[in-house]
Amino acid sequence: MLLMNVVEFIRKELCGWGKYERIIFPAEIIIIILLSLYMKDSKIALVSAICGISYTILAGKGKISCYFFGLCGTLCYAFLSFKNNLFGNLCLYLLYYFPMQMFGIFKWKQHLKKDCQEIVKTKLSTKERFVYYSLSLILSVVLYFILKYFHDQSPMIDAVTSVFSIVGLLLTVKRCIEQWHVWFVVNGLSTIMWINAYLHGSNCFATVIMWATYFVLAIYFLHCWRKEIKF
Repeated sequence: MLLMNVVEFIRKELCGWGKYERIIFPAEIIIIILLSLYMKDSKIALVSAICGISYTILAGKGKISCYFFGLCGTLCYAFLSFKNNLFGNLCLYLLYYFPMQMFGIFKWKQHLKKDCQEIVKTKLSTKERFVYYSLSLILSVVLYFILKYFHDQSPMIDAVTSVFSIVGLLLTVKRCIEQWHVWFVVNGLSTIMWINAYLHGSNCFATVIMWATYFVLAIYFLHCWRKEIKF
């Protein structure tokens, strides 16, 4: 019985993928693995990148299995943040991302389509959008001064990515299309932040590629969600 349930779960998770998605998404992960091995990158950075990209792809497809990859990737990324003195991201991933992803599993289970086990997607009202974006900017400024006091390596980018990531994950759990606007900002700035860390000697090339891939995926899934909910 357990085996049948697992097989049925996997079958539904593989449902709803386009022809090109079945080719391009696995190819992205394979390319990152090969590049990481060629660059002799950190094994933790590689695992973090594989889990992170798998999470983003599955979340974009509305598949609840994204959170299993997200939990593993969160722990790996928290370790990398600690090693690179990015304390805002460290606290974000350990104290917020990890418990929120566990919460997301239960929330998404309540809003799955029966045919293909994808989430029902939503959007914020104009008033809600204004509140979320305004608070994100204000809190980013406050966190910037805190991180600067503690000699964070990239206080401005770390502050913005940390605060916007909190909002982004909240919107992900709420199944809102606006999450992709937030992730667009987070992923772009995070790519810059990790390029800087790599240029200063950090063995994290896979992490740079991971965030750059996130950036492209945010644009792609924003387009997909717009078509589905006519945003």
